[in-house]
Amino acid sequence: MDLGLARKTVIVTGGGSNVGRGIVLAFAKEEANMVIADMDERQGQKVVAEADAMGKGGRSLLIKTDATDRESIQSMVGRTLQEFGQIDVLVNCAGGGLEARPFVEQRTEDLEKEVYMNLWSALHCCKAVLPHMAKRNQGVIINLGSASGKVGEYQMAVYAATKGAIIAFTKSLAREYILSGIRINSICPGLVVPESRDHVGDGSVWAKGWLDIFTDEAQQEFLRAKGLKRVGRPYDIGNMAVFLASECASYVNGQAISVDGGITMV
Repeated sequence: MDLGLARKTVIVTGGGSNVGRGIVLAFAKEEANMVIADMDERQGQKVVAEADAMGKGGRSLLIKTDATDRESIQSMVGRTLQEFGQIDVLVNCAGGGLEARPFVEQRTEDLEKEVYMNLWSALHCCKAVLPHMAKRNQGVIINLGSASGKVGEYQMAVYAATKGAIIAFTKSLAREYILSGIRINSICPGLVVPESRDHVGDGSVWAKGWLDIFTDEAQQEFLRAKGLKRVGRPYDIGNMAVFLASECASYVNGQAISVDGGITMV
């Protein structure tokens, strides 16, 4: 089915690793022009090559971007407009959680880092693209929340808090722009495990210990505890992002949609 995304310009922050990579490749299959906004140039270029190898006709571009830095984001948005002339879809995927530990034992600098990675990055990106979208009276923004933002997370209080804030921010912004032709939704994944070590960059939390924690045995224990048949994969989130960006979801706005195998059901 043609989803009408061919030649649309899509920005994915954190598009080089795991979920971001899955989102990029899902849009590339629909012939969209892709901007991978990522700090990791090596990993980002790998995803550019993967997207271009699909041969669908869309063009992919890596723009080195620090999603926690306002000026870096503004520069990325400006470069995108220079290269493609428009921005149709923004997916705020950059972020992640740090080491799980009791809240009172976490270092203040780590707490602040999580807030900047997960919340400020999305705020800065939305502020940078919304004037352009509002001028055209069209556009789609997809913010990555989390199941943790709906139900909390053990020993990851600040991560869960930032994702809960993303959900509230998404709903508030959707109300604000409801008459501007811009739809804004949030995807709330559960556990999403990369299919290969090659699918994450050196800066990803998965490369910094999470792959060692979520071993095959640990994943099986998780599945038994949750009553699931499998863990989430990046393509699960990519498929939902493509749907939300398409005209098939033209009546979907201000929602926080869980893609977690039914863990939360809220």
